[in-house]
Amino acid sequence: MKTPLITRKGYLALQSELDHLWREERPEITKKVTWAASLGDRSENADYQYNKKKLREIDRRVRYLRKCLENLKVVDYNPQQEGKVFFGAWVEIENEAGKVLELRLVGYDEIFGRKDYISIDSPMARALVGKEEDDEFVVKTETGIKEWWINRIWYDPTDKL
Repeated sequence: MKTPLITRKGYLALQSELDHLWREERPEITKKVTWAASLGDRSENADYQYNKKKLREIDRRVRYLRKCLENLKVVDYNPQQEGKVFFGAWVEIENEAGKVLELRLVGYDEIFGRKDYISIDSPMARALVGKEEDDEFVVKTETGIKEWWINRIWYDPTDKL
């Protein structure tokens, strides 16, 4: 089960995607489907079948986004978060092998297409929440127990209201 949280930027991005799909892509594909249907036999009409499939995919995504946006809670930056890891934080962590990662704790719907974003529901994020700089923390994963240290914590200034 995913936690229904999202950053302000993530929420605006989902709203923008919904608006683009509904106002631009869907009407364009609908015109193509109508045109292809007017040509006659739909069973052998590749334009019709392809665009009809694309229209179903758009409608599925629009339904998902509408439901999602309705249920998500936007979490804005709060100055009381400074110095500790909470939702929306950027963290630089390092393991004993010297591997350094920069990650941001965000909602599930924000992680796609970003390698530096992790879901607040992930084992790494759950282990990070509430920690401070120079803290050591342990993450339990399928591959075993891993130790990490927090080098730095910061928040995106554009997340402030």
